[in-house]
Amino acid sequence: MNTHVAGAAGAMFLVGTLAAVSGVIEDYPVYGGQAVRYALAAVVMLAVARARGLGHVRLRPRQWGLLVAIALTGLLLFNLCVVEANRAAGPALPGIVLGTVPLALALVGPIFTGARPSPRVVAAGLVVAAGATLATGAGSGNLPGLLWSLGALVCELCFSLLALPLLPLIGPLRLSAWTAALSVPFLLVTGLVLDGRDMLRVPTAAEAGGLAYLALVVTTVAFFLWYRSLPHLGPDRAGLFAGVVPVGALTTAALLGIAVPSAADLAGAALVISGIALGLRSPARGARRARRARSPRSARGPARPAAAPRSASAASREGSTR
Repeated sequence: MNTHVAGAAGAMFLVGTLAAVSGVIEDYPVYGGQAVRYALAAVVMLAVARARGLGHVRLRPRQWGLLVAIALTGLLLFNLCVVEANRAAGPALPGIVLGTVPLALALVGPIFTGARPSPRVVAAGLVVAAGATLATGAGSGNLPGLLWSLGALVCELCFSLLALPLLPLIGPLRLSAWTAALSVPFLLVTGLVLDGRDMLRVPTAAEAGGLAYLALVVTTVAFFLWYRSLPHLGPDRAGLFAGVVPVGALTTAALLGIAVPSAADLAGAALVISGIALGLRSPARGARRARRARSPRSARGPARPAAAPRSASAASREGSTR
């Protein structure tokens, strides 16, 4: 469990560090840059998968549909929604809305897997969401910005929930690689429509370094860690770690001398950590195991492992883009 806790926390912290490179690539075309990023990440992850001897897996049409849906929602549409929300209302509003991801996953995750939300995890999600919002800061908003931000929230949920049925079959490495690869043509088409011929250009040295960091660290490492931890923690408890994203952004900015955390930033980070600790103490699974141990079936011999909900055991962002 500690490995998966560290993995989920590390994944979301790394996503938060993209704030450190956002200024470096802010002049590079958004969708072309994301296409380059995901293409490079896919090549690296597929090479690692081959080196590890991961064989070919034949997928059914429904499973390919889930992969395409993750690429469309969790990568393409998420980036589109966050970019447009920033343009409409500035970065504060989407940051605050995305700060509710822990609460949303605490509520929707168990329902998606056929279980009931844990009151303790829901309460923890509220604490984490409050801390993420406090660390993000408040700002003016408007209806278009709110709608785009809500769209980003839905896409963020899809990034995790749609992956649950696929992880037992293809694992976190191939899932990360295939969804990254599938997102590239969608991003190129979107860039061609919105930016025309300007969607791609030769990056400067600094931009190339920023795109490489996004591809190799924020995508390759963070996606793998997240998808590896998701099925073991469950979407509700794993979702609590989404609150670490602004903590990662604040920490990186402080270390690089970009900004000094305010008292509200530090208080928000403390709330996030407290909420995660509260959620990880959820007794739900232990209670279920204890009830099974006391059930009459155990008197007739060793009980078979309980069949987990189809998606649950299957299983297993702040800057401008994921």
